[in-house]
Amino acid sequence: METERLSARLCSWITERATVSDDGEALLDGVCTALCEAGLPLWRASVSGPTIDPAHRSVGLTWYAQEGMTLTFIPHEQDEAMWLRSPIFALLESGEHSARYRLEALRNGEAFPILHELRDMGGTDYLLHLVTFAPGLALRGVALSFATREPGGFEEGAVSVIEAILPALGLALSRLSLAHTLREVLGTYVGPVTAGQVLEGNIRRGQGRTVSAAILLADLRGFTALSDRSDPLDMVTWLNEHFDALGDPVTERGGEILKFLGDGFLAAFTVADVDEVPCSICRQALSAAMDAQAANAALNARRREAGQPEISADLVLHFGEVVYGNVGTGRRLDFTLIGRAVNEASRIEGQCQSLGYPLLISDAFATRCAHTLQEVGTVPLRGLTRPQRLWTLPGTSRSVPGASTDQ
Repeated sequence: METERLSARLCSWITERATVSDDGEALLDGVCTALCEAGLPLWRASVSGPTIDPAHRSVGLTWYAQEGMTLTFIPHEQDEAMWLRSPIFALLESGEHSARYRLEALRNGEAFPILHELRDMGGTDYLLHLVTFAPGLALRGVALSFATREPGGFEEGAVSVIEAILPALGLALSRLSLAHTLREVLGTYVGPVTAGQVLEGNIRRGQGRTVSAAILLADLRGFTALSDRSDPLDMVTWLNEHFDALGDPVTERGGEILKFLGDGFLAAFTVADVDEVPCSICRQALSAAMDAQAANAALNARRREAGQPEISADLVLHFGEVVYGNVGTGRRLDFTLIGRAVNEASRIEGQCQSLGYPLLISDAFATRCAHTLQEVGTVPLRGLTRPQRLWTLPGTSRSVPGASTDQ
């Protein structure tokens, strides 16, 4: 009866916790702590499962008594040898949903490396359970393990409690996994700030808000022509390399890439205080552009040494008021920046090659930036009534107007 009351209390706590919080670490820690306080000799527990993430194929949480929690990510590139020699893989292959290993009875060369590691650390008993989720996603389920150092292993009462809370724990982990995946996938495809807007319910077409922003527009010069004479798979690899070089400085400096435009992208640095001049956000945007230029130059140097074509980048910095919101069809929307300032940035970008400067800065941006700049001149822009005064960084080498530096 005591076992039943403990199981019921834990199931209730798990359900309540998973309803009000998306903190998986706090959930696992709370369960493990409660089990220990109830007298179960729990020494180690873990939860692991696949994830939908461009950088990681799986994620795991490992809890140790008196030591706390460790979060581990497994990258897609990691060798699968360890996975193929794991008890989780063996359990999946068997078609069963649970297994128990008496670590004290293991012999050298038998079973799996992780079990020998745990035995050498003093472990005596290891319980492994698979909880499967509904089909249709890469999130097929999670593996939960519980280990003890108690001589003789877990008593049957402890095993019963663990088995009794598995349905509630599995349901809670399923909800947390889906919530985490929703945020991560949205963040991956539309950016973390935009993902937050969508998850807050801002999903109606035409819905948006007016913001002031420093706009950064990047474009790879001559990429289309290069793609006509190169292997398509090579082009994808090169494109991603240059997007890393140009895009990472944007996110590192607090900007967000809102849209990829073929061989370029549109990014924004939202300015909350338009009266702040010099503008700290504009300074961050300029630093991001300078870092991006340096990173792209370093990438081209490596590509030159490898006998691969170099791809130059044109960058534009502009400042203005834009609408940050939804456009599209009734059932297919794009949450992005819209407005005259975006169009102006695009027109300025079209002048980079003709003027021979890889970075052009609008007068609207320049007046907010404390950095010393070099004036390029005042030029007419297609579709705009007034010519634009443009700037660049001092000492910028001017290429032959209209010439491509691609090899």
